[in-house]
Amino acid sequence: MTKTFQAINRFVLVGYELSTVARGLIGALLLAAYQGDRLVYVGSVGTGFKEREAWQLLDLMDKLKTTRPTVKYDGSRRNVVWLEPTLIADVEYRARTHDGRPRDASYKGHRETQGNASVFWNAQS
Repeated sequence: MTKTFQAINRFVLVGYELSTVARGLIGALLLAAYQGDRLVYVGSVGTGFKEREAWQLLDLMDKLKTTRPTVKYDGSRRNVVWLEPTLIADVEYRARTHDGRPRDASYKGHRETQGNASVFWNAQS
């Protein structure tokens, strides 16, 4: 019998990668969370948003664009648009990778930041 792990966590949106398939839409959202008092990049999510939702999210994120990342990022994604960290995404995931990132992540919705208490991430869990 296989036991399935499933969790929903909240993450700060710190950027997004443009889609290579649907022009002008989101390819993946870049996620961050607090470890102690530092906001750190923890992975990305590229599925779960419907087209209408993606357009609404893009409208919100357009107002939050910045030229520099607000987290240390050494990833390989191209065409990244960086954001001020003011939106929170609810993300469901099935497991964590060996380096602590969410695996099989799926976007479930977003909200505006109302404090940082709900976006802490323990990389070792």
